[in-house]
Formats: sequence, structure tokens, C-alpha cells
Amino acid sequence: MGWETSTRRDRLPPDWQRRRLVVLGRDGYRCQARDSQENQCTERANQVDHIEHGDDHSLGNLQSLCRWHHARKSSAEGHAAQRPRLRRARDPEPHPGAI
Repeated sequence: MGWETSTRRDRLPPDWQRRRLVVLGRDGYRCQARDSQENQCTERANQVDHIEHGDDHSLGNLQSLCRWHHARKSSAEGHAAQRPRLRRARDPEPHPGAI
């Protein structure tokens, strides 16, 4: 889902552009994504992302990401939201012949 069909922009605070610039400046315009070995991405950041999903727009919940890492994170979050919730299956009943 792109910005065209999303309601996400409507939920951003009125001062989003200021917050965005503060976060990018705080992070030195460097992508904050890390790989499995905790190595930080070396790409220049041009996007600001919410660390925890939701509408917490506090500076502590925002991070600078490069376009690739932001797309990857957003895609993973979208797929996770579409996955059916796993429900615990009840324990199988013993076969009647085994009782």
C-alpha cells in the first residue's frame, strides 16, 4: 500500500516536517538500521520511520533510515499484519481404538 491509499499521512502531527528534520539531523543523516551482526548501514538516510508501530510520534520513537531499509521494514510490517493470527489447536483426542 502506497501513500496514495494510506491514511497514515492524516495521522501525522502538524509539525511532522520539523520533527523529521530534527531526527535526520540528530542521526547525522545516516541510516540507523543494523544487520544481524549489529553493523550499522552506511547509506545516507532520507526517510524517518517509527521504531515501534503505531502513532507514537515522539522523537525517541523515530529513526532515520535509507530508502531501502525503510521499504524493507515497512514491507515486513505489512506482511506480519496480514498473517492470520495463530490460534492454539486443542490437544488431539486419542484414537478410539487406542483407549
